[in-house]
Amino acid sequence: MARYTGPSYKQSRRVGFSTLENGKDIARRPYGPGQHGNQRKGKLSNYGEQLKEKQKVRFMYGLNEKQFRKTFNEAAKIKGIHGENFLKLLESRLDNLVYRMGFANTRRAARQLVNHGHITVDGNKVDIPSFRVKIGSKITLKENSKDHKAALASLEKINKRVEFVTFDDSKKEGTFVRLPERHELNADINESLIVEFYNR
Repeated sequence: MARYTGPSYKQSRRVGFSTLENGKDIARRPYGPGQHGNQRKGKLSNYGEQLKEKQKVRFMYGLNEKQFRKTFNEAAKIKGIHGENFLKLLESRLDNLVYRMGFANTRRAARQLVNHGHITVDGNKVDIPSFRVKIGSKITLKENSKDHKAALASLEKINKRVEFVTFDDSKKEGTFVRLPERHELNADINESLIVEFYNR
């Protein structure tokens, strides 16, 4: 399945949820895309609710269906609550942590930074967005990318980071200190519906 390269605002409006996590994508038009987007009514079935929840999270992290399902299956092998483990695995992806540390304004921009080889993990260049970052790993811009304009502009704009990462402004280096707690992640996600969707 090819990766979606269309407007993220349209994805957000389709599921009625801010996939950019800033609210801007659904602020102006809080209804579905298309000519009749603001006229659609009717209650979703249980399956519809589960599918919508799955799509919300998949769009938010920018994964295709194959990657998403693979990560879901990996989460099933970890001790603990399946849905929460799933979100923790998604959060430990390199592209997500680059976004969380402020090197990029969106996950899509973070994925591009990684793909283009601007990011190092523990001193080694990693250009795979889905790379699973280990706790304690240090993430920074590659030496000859230290003056990357887009990354520096994004770092200047950020005023708050999640607590499971730390950042050294002088070195432009972030550390993945621990896995996130559920309360630190998006409260509008109901991961149990995703578990129900795949286990139906």
